[in-house]
Amino acid sequence: MELPRATRPTTPLPLVGTGVPGLDNVLGGGLTPSRLYLIEGTPGAGKTTIALQFLMEGVRKGESVLYITLSETDSELQDVSRSHGWDLTGIHMRELLPNQLSLRPEDQYTMFHPSEVELGDTTLRILADVEKLNPTRVVFDSLSELRLLAGNSLRYRRQILALKQFFSGRTCTVLLLDDLSGTKHDLQVKSIAHAVLRLEQHVADYGTARRRLIVEKYRGRDYRGGFHDYKITHGGLVVFPRLVAAEHFSDRINTVIPSGIAELDELMGGGVECGTSTLFVGAPGTGKSTVAVQFALSAAKRGQHSALFIFDESINTLRTRCEGMGMDLGPYLDSGLIKVRQVDPAELSPGELIHEIRHAVTEDEARIVVIDSLNGYLNAMPDQRFLVVQLHELLTFLGQSGVATLLIGAQHGLIGAQLQAPVDASYLADSVVMLRYYEAEGEVRQAISVIKKRGGAHERSIRPFLMTRDGITVGPTLRGFRGILTGVPLPIAEDSRSHGLA
Repeated sequence: MELPRATRPTTPLPLVGTGVPGLDNVLGGGLTPSRLYLIEGTPGAGKTTIALQFLMEGVRKGESVLYITLSETDSELQDVSRSHGWDLTGIHMRELLPNQLSLRPEDQYTMFHPSEVELGDTTLRILADVEKLNPTRVVFDSLSELRLLAGNSLRYRRQILALKQFFSGRTCTVLLLDDLSGTKHDLQVKSIAHAVLRLEQHVADYGTARRRLIVEKYRGRDYRGGFHDYKITHGGLVVFPRLVAAEHFSDRINTVIPSGIAELDELMGGGVECGTSTLFVGAPGTGKSTVAVQFALSAAKRGQHSALFIFDESINTLRTRCEGMGMDLGPYLDSGLIKVRQVDPAELSPGELIHEIRHAVTEDEARIVVIDSLNGYLNAMPDQRFLVVQLHELLTFLGQSGVATLLIGAQHGLIGAQLQAPVDASYLADSVVMLRYYEAEGEVRQAISVIKKRGGAHERSIRPFLMTRDGITVGPTLRGFRGILTGVPLPIAEDSRSHGLA
C-alpha cells in the first residue's frame, strides 16, 4: 500500500560543499542543498571571494553555475580571479548593470517610478537565465542594488520572497551577497534565508586587518558557533575553525620525555610527561628557551617530532645561539624532526596560530610543542580578556592529544622579589619551572627550581644553572644561602645550620 506523500520516507540529499577550506567544518559539513543563504559583510570582507570559490567548486563537480552581478562588471571579476590564479571557465556570468545610455535625459522615467520598470525588467532577465541554464548553484551580487531597485521595504521583501519561491521548486542552492551599504541589520532577508553568515574585518592601530566570521543562524543543522578567524591570501579565502578541545582525543600512551641532562631530569622528576604542560618562567636571559630547546633536541635524537612557535627571536638567531652552546639544530631542522615557525603577532591571527599548532600535532605528529613566549602570544590576541580562555582550550587539546607542551613566560625585570609576568598561566600549567638570577660573591648567577608538578614527584631543591659552550649545566643543590629566589640571598651562619635552623 502506498504511503501518503507527507509520510513517505525520504533520503536526505548530500550537503553542498562551499569550496572554502575550513568553512564546511564550521557549517557542520556544508550547505543544505536547494536552499537560499545570506552572506553579509562590509566591502572588502571577502564575500565575492567566497562566492567565486563556491561556484568553482560546482564547476569542478560538473555542475551548471550562474553568477548574477548587479554591482561588479565581468572585467572586475576576472581581475579578482587573476589575482588568485583562478580560471573562471565554466561559470556563467550575467551583468545586470545599467548601461551608459540610461544616463541620457530621454531615457529617464517621468510617468513611472524607476522601481516599477527596472525591477521588473531585472527580474525577468534573471528568471530567463535560470530557465535557460538550469543551474544548481546561483550567486546574487549584491542585495544592496536590488534593494535600491525595489524602492521600498515592502516591495523589496516581496521580491526576495518571490525569488525564494521561484528557486524552491528547483534543485538550486542560492547565495545572496549583501555589503550592508543600505542597512546594517537587514532582518527581513535574515528571516527568509535558510542560514546567515556574517563576515567582519577589524583594522587595528598597528598590523594587518583581522578578519573573522560567524554563523548567525542555520536551520536544521548543528554548526560550529562563535567567531572563527579567516584570511584572504593568493588562492582564496581560508577559514580557521575555532578549536573545541572536547572533539579531540588520542589514545596515545603518555610517556616521559627526558632532557638528556641527568641533573635536570633528576630535578624535574625524570623529565616532562606527554599529555602535560610545563611553564618555564623567569627574567629575560635566564635560559627558559634554551631548556625548552634542549627537550626538543633530546626528543629529536630519539626520532620524535617537535614544533617550536617562536615570537621573540628569529630562526637564524635561535640556531646561532644554540650552536654557540653545542646544540646543533641543523640536522634535525633539515630532516623535519624539529620544525620552527617564526610568528609575527602583527600579521598572524590567533585562529591561524591555533590552526598551525593543530596541524603540527595531527599531521606532523609532534610530541613536543613549544610556545615561546606567552608575552608574544598575548600581543597576537586582539582582546586580552580571552587569552586565558583560549590558552586553556589549547592546553586541553594538546594534553588530550598526548603532547608535551612547553610554555615560556618572561617576567618583567631582572633581579628582585617583585618580578611579574604579563600573563599568569601558572594555574593552567601542570608543572612550573622557575629560573632566577641571584647575586653571590660579586657575580650574577642563575638558579633553577621546580615550583609545581601535578601527578608526579620532583625535587624541592634549588640548583645552580649555567649555560656554557658545552651546553646546559645543572649543579648540586645550593646550600648555605637563604632567599635565593629573591635575587639577593643571605649566607646562613654555621651555628644556625648546626642547630637545625637552616
